Amino acid sequence: MNSPDLDQIQAALARVDDPEIRRPITELGMVGSVDVDDAGRVAVHILLTVAGCPLKDTIDRDVKAAVGAVAGVTGVDLTMGVMSAEQRAGLQETLRGGQAPKEIPFAKADSLTKVYAIASGKGGVGKSSVTVNLAVAMARQGLKVGVVDADIYGHSVPAMLGTGDIRPTQVEDMIMPVPVPMERGELSVISIGMLKPRRDQVVAWRGPMLDRALVQMLADVYWGDLDVLFLDLPPGTGDIAISLGQHLPSAEVVVVTTPQEAAAEVAERAGTMASMMHQRVVGVIENMSFLPCPHCGPEHRLEIFGSGGGARVAATLGGRFGYDVPVLGEIPLTEELRHGGDIGRPIVLSDPDSPAARELEKVAERLSGRGRGLAGMQLGLTPTAKL
Repeated sequence: MNSPDLDQIQAALARVDDPEIRRPITELGMVGSVDVDDAGRVAVHILLTVAGCPLKDTIDRDVKAAVGAVAGVTGVDLTMGVMSAEQRAGLQETLRGGQAPKEIPFAKADSLTKVYAIASGKGGVGKSSVTVNLAVAMARQGLKVGVVDADIYGHSVPAMLGTGDIRPTQVEDMIMPVPVPMERGELSVISIGMLKPRRDQVVAWRGPMLDRALVQMLADVYWGDLDVLFLDLPPGTGDIAISLGQHLPSAEVVVVTTPQEAAAEVAERAGTMASMMHQRVVGVIENMSFLPCPHCGPEHRLEIFGSGGGARVAATLGGRFGYDVPVLGEIPLTEELRHGGDIGRPIVLSDPDSPAARELEKVAERLSGRGRGLAGMQLGLTPTAKL
């Protein structure tokens, strides 16, 4: 029997992606050595980015499967080591692509990533539930999606995505976002809750620290080439909303409210804050819009919190800004939506045929179908002659 070809083995390894960075392990310098004996047995030494790599079992499985499929391979002996400080520094330079540290890639004029900031005037309107379901719905469309849990004090996004107990991997001072398992598309998340020593530790920071935390999650995290980035903002018009406007003025804002007047009135303030920071409000989502009657069926809507709040917010903001602010969707109040968040499996996955899931999917389709605005982008046009 012929011994396996070393080039074919290298090609097979090039098809194995690091599960966090999502780039080939050969490109990242993670393949330390490859040896083949006369019997066709292959010895592969893989260098992990850190000793406690949380997904090393995935790498182990994928490498063995890829190499084992090469013609002539009779067995795979895989060993794992850890990158040296110099190798990690080289990896960091590769990932940054020569960019200076602390540069927010989504703030660059040539960025094609759609950035949506999900805002609300007050807490308790389901803003985080809307964020995670929209993110999952867009990932299911085949897009690469990232989520920044910017609600520093009330971070709940990781738990809603089933990643509450997972800590991100750090390569020098670069942080890898935590991947969320998806059957289609790619979804990753970062939250200050993942960076705390303990899950139950309280965050008690003021303005400058909040700004630094937001910049860290945008600039120090290796997001790769995203199609869409969601930011789950804290409720109200505080420090994070101001910092976001300063660091990402091109972000577009979606305002979440519930139908009652008390929520709608403060939701208008969140939208007005976005406009003050020169950000465009692209729509309003009315959450807990109605309760489908458990006896008569979904045709009978029980308006527990009143009605019309989302439409009032949209009309007020549109009149105030001078452009159309649509109601993107009216999400019904269902036990399944709440339960999906509690168990870390959003309703668009756990019950995709439910009225709430279908409405969220519709909103995701409307947002993903929007083109990236030209505001702030350099078009690369050069005049060829003077008039």
